Order: sequence, then structure tokens, then C-alpha cells
Amino acid sequence: MAIIKKRVLLLSTKRQIRLSGHTLCISNSLELGEGFTKNIYGLAENTKAGGAQAPIVNPFGITKDEFFEIADYKIFLWMHFKDRIRQFGIDNPQVFKASF
Repeated sequence: MAIIKKRVLLLSTKRQIRLSGHTLCISNSLELGEGFTKNIYGLAENTKAGGAQAPIVNPFGITKDEFFEIADYKIFLWMHFKDRIRQFGIDNPQVFKASF
């Protein structure tokens, strides 16, 4: 299984892909890229050291159920991406012509 450690995407094939950030994202068109900002949910970055726990940033006030809905949507996209790769292979532009 793939994992991201220290800004490196480690694959089971031993291949390593250096990332600029800490996340890998999928778009509605099933294109992959890196996500660079934590502007929806995350830990506040500008907190003082000293053992104090960093506060959670949730500027849109997203609820637990809404986070589950977002997670379900992203899981759906990743599963659809896998299905399209199985169906068309990695060299066919049809992978990105999905309709939902």
C-alpha cells in the first residue's frame, strides 16, 4: 500500500516520488495532483511552542456528518479512478472522460 512519509510518496514497488506538500488529491475529472493548502480543515500553523496543543481550524464550520459526506465523495472518485484504469489502462485519455 502506498504511504506518504516526509513528503515522499512511497509505493510498494519501492518507487519514491518526492512531493512538494503532504497530500495527494484527485479532481472531478480523475486527474491526480498535490494539494498544497489546508484551508478547509486542519491544525493552525502559527502557534507558539511549549507543548500547547494547536487549535483546529474549521473556517466553514463543517460538521462531522458533512466530513463523512466529503470523505465518501473522495473515496468514490478514487474507486472510480481505479475502475477507469482497469477498463482503459494508463495510456488512454478515456480514463479522464468519466461522467458521474
